[in-house]
Amino acid sequence: MTVAQPDVTVVIGAYEAMPYLVECLASVEAQTLDPSRIEVVAVDDGSTDGTGEYLEEFAARAPMPVTVIRQDNSGGPSGPRNVGLGKAAGRYVFFLDADDRLGPEALARMVAMADENGTDVVLGRVEGVNRKPPGSMWGETLRRTDVYSSNIKFTLSAQKLFRRELLTRHGMRFDESLWTGEDALFTMEAYLRADGVSVIADYTCYYLVGREDGKHVTRTGGYVLRFDSARALMTLLADMLPPGPRRDVLMVRPFLVTLLPQFGPQFLKDDEEVRRHKVELAKPLMDAHWNADVARRLRVNERLRLHLLAAGRPDLLTDVVEFVRAGKEVPAVLEKNGRRLYLGYPHFRDSRAGVPDAVYRAEPREARTFPGYREGRIEIFLRQAGRKARRMLSTRAATPGGRAAAA
Repeated sequence: MTVAQPDVTVVIGAYEAMPYLVECLASVEAQTLDPSRIEVVAVDDGSTDGTGEYLEEFAARAPMPVTVIRQDNSGGPSGPRNVGLGKAAGRYVFFLDADDRLGPEALARMVAMADENGTDVVLGRVEGVNRKPPGSMWGETLRRTDVYSSNIKFTLSAQKLFRRELLTRHGMRFDESLWTGEDALFTMEAYLRADGVSVIADYTCYYLVGREDGKHVTRTGGYVLRFDSARALMTLLADMLPPGPRRDVLMVRPFLVTLLPQFGPQFLKDDEEVRRHKVELAKPLMDAHWNADVARRLRVNERLRLHLLAAGRPDLLTDVVEFVRAGKEVPAVLEKNGRRLYLGYPHFRDSRAGVPDAVYRAEPREARTFPGYREGRIEIFLRQAGRKARRMLSTRAATPGGRAAAA
């Protein structure tokens, strides 16, 4: 008798996951998708708190097939995920952290969304429990979109539904040399290679749980690891995309989310040696990937800090960071009959600092929040055209025939 291929393999990497693992597995068992269409591959990464034993107990009673693999501790989430992925047989793979849990209809909705639209990656709405997840991508359900036309670049965690054939075809695995940001690298590559991405915004598929003991599957690590993560993601984007607007819009993500926080309030607390080291680590990244088109996509205070970093002016950078941390009201300077707005952060039009006015000029999206600003006709036209293009893309459902027709 031939055993039918499961629709989805749930890969769970678990390390010292008790008691959170209990609710995690209960959420898998409670899925409305038929158990015969689900398989679970759980990897105990050298736990000593009963995690492995509880996984084996679950495997003995679960309504769906469960494979438990117990191994020595690998030191991070990449190893267990790769082991689980190597054992997966489902048409799709979903990576579930052992601290977290699924909404009851999560797998059914995500599999249906991928099947109906021929998409390779599905994002299900995430809700935080004692944690704050990214939220800008959940404004509306998108049957078919891509990484350029939506905000999905700001959620690069691994908790997505991936078409396994996509991962197999490209030999995709998590980078075990990275101690943080390995999921960002994997997910961004999947977005770039995917034949369409879907977003489920009207149902909470995933509950991201903040542990009371402060321990999570993902290691936070020191600041050097953050630079390693930024470097890896920037390199991936540079390798996969030619120079131009598409690369620039995605390069915003590692600059804004990974690199810039190293030059926020914590920078003021760092001693001189750490500050110097951070500037040294940032220099090759700024030299290789920072440009005017990336800069204009940022808010003024973000752009200014990165500009000063690129210019090798950490002395001026600290003044800006102190200003931002203090939460001071930034003066707005309107020119050209209100059609041009500059924000007077430290060193604005200071001849000794020599920072170009363009660094302080607010783009329309930021400028519109200030009284007196008048958006020009060209900016309005471009904004409306961009919205129309994104709306047309997001509402275009996959045609009958699946993936071939959607390509």
